[in-house]
Amino acid sequence: MNYLLKSEPDKYSYDDLLRDGETVWDGIKNPQALMTLRNMKKGEHAVIYHSNVGKEAVGTATVLSVDASDPKNPIVKLKAGKRLKRPKPLAEIRDAGVFQGSIMFRQFRLSVVPLTDEQYDWLIHG
Repeated sequence: MNYLLKSEPDKYSYDDLLRDGETVWDGIKNPQALMTLRNMKKGEHAVIYHSNVGKEAVGTATVLSVDASDPKNPIVKLKAGKRLKRPKPLAEIRDAGVFQGSIMFRQFRLSVVPLTDEQYDWLIHG
C-alpha cells in the first residue's frame, strides 16, 4: 500500500524531513487517519503533500516501522526519500483521471490518505 501524508510546511516541511533523515509521523487526531496509520507496514511508501501553504505533493518517504500498541497514538517512523522532480499542485492532482473518486477529495481534511499504485506512480513519475 502507498499513502499520501499531509503536512503543514510551516510546522514540518519536506525540507525538515530531508534534513532530519527520518521522523515520527504524529499529531494525527482523525480516527480514520489513525486507523490508516496503524495499518501501515514497514517498507511501504508515501508521498508527502504540503497542505495549507503550497498545496502540492513534494517528495517521498518510506515507512521504517510501526508501533500500533497505543491505538490513539500509533508511532510511525518514516525515512526521507527523494524530492519529486516536479511538485504536483492540488489543482493538477484534482484534474488527474487516476484521482477520480479518491477519498482525498471526498474527505479533504483527511491527513493520511491511502493511494492506489496508479495514483502513487502518477504522483512520483507524472
